[in-house]
Amino acid sequence: MSGLLDRVREFLKLSEEELDEREEVEEPEYEIPEGAKEILGGSRGESVGSLMGRLAGAGFGEVEASRIIYYGDVYGEIRLVDASPPRDLVGFVLSWYSAWAWAALGFLVVTSLAVFVLPQTEPWIYLRYVFGAVYVLYVPGAVFIEALYPKRGELEDLERFALGVGLSLALVPLVGLVLNYTPWGIRLNPIYVGLSSLTLVLVAVGVYRKYGYHMLALEGAE
Repeated sequence: MSGLLDRVREFLKLSEEELDEREEVEEPEYEIPEGAKEILGGSRGESVGSLMGRLAGAGFGEVEASRIIYYGDVYGEIRLVDASPPRDLVGFVLSWYSAWAWAALGFLVVTSLAVFVLPQTEPWIYLRYVFGAVYVLYVPGAVFIEALYPKRGELEDLERFALGVGLSLALVPLVGLVLNYTPWGIRLNPIYVGLSSLTLVLVAVGVYRKYGYHMLALEGAE
């Protein structure tokens, strides 16, 4: 699989040197004020809203307090966790942790309406072109990347986008190749059903893998 990703990076002209340079870019250094460190040190079990209030009471503005909390988490001074995380698969699917999956499914529904329901006349036909192009060129690869790399920190957002486009360009011809050897052939309906089925399977795999990492994180927190 790493060989495939390497070829995709080469196709998109994302050289290893460019990726390394992007990884070497560090966030600007920020020093947490001493008074804020004391407040952060006694914040175990406290909500973010309460912590913001205590920082505001110590003379820190809203923006500065937000920055202190953010860098406190980055530097390990505090650990931000969900106060009521989902503890089963159904709860995880229905939570914001699976928002990306619902977005993909929603886009699939909208694309289906644009392709098969809306009148194929101007100006509606342009919606078919736009949604169809985005669906073919990005969505299958994007959900594949979510299934391959379920942990958010494994890839940068730009890498996810670029690899999503590249993998879509690889997956769509494969679907067409398979359909070419079936009685349905390469036509609109079989292609759409094939891509939609592949997308749904990859979404399900991605959600399940993310749920696994989520439960491991909960066990580590306890």
